[in-house]
Amino acid sequence: MSKKNDDMILKPIGYARESEEGYYIEILKPYIPALKQLDKFSHAQIFWWASRNDNKQGRSVVDCTPPYGEDPPVTGIFATRSEFRPNPIALTTVNILHVDHEKGIVVVPYIDAFDGTPIVDIKGYFPICDRVRDCHIPAWLKDWPEWYEDAAEFWAAQGYD
Repeated sequence: MSKKNDDMILKPIGYARESEEGYYIEILKPYIPALKQLDKFSHAQIFWWASRNDNKQGRSVVDCTPPYGEDPPVTGIFATRSEFRPNPIALTTVNILHVDHEKGIVVVPYIDAFDGTPIVDIKGYFPICDRVRDCHIPAWLKDWPEWYEDAAEFWAAQGYD
């Protein structure tokens, strides 16, 4: 019989950073050894805490009208990528440009997290686990690009930078 535990403890392993040189993930010293072999991957999944929305109001959101797509309907929060959710966990797949094992820096071309956002985990991108052959999305997202690599141009055309 398992014991019920409603308490969870998450601690940052690092922080999203933005500078004039670009974007990177700064890993805290105790976790730098966890970067070993990450540079062998082209991509990683970055799990981050949407700390700016970690409040009673943000955590109470259960549905919304997404600010993207073609005439989107009201959706449950689990059908969105919104940062407003019961647990403000966000996920971004990034291209790994460089890993500095000594300084604990993972250089990425972009991350949709604010400077200083806590990073809670990093996982190498494994195609066998992280992609599916026959997926589909709602019709109101039909004009979205199919591939991550095309997203920057798409978002720029939408007025997001």
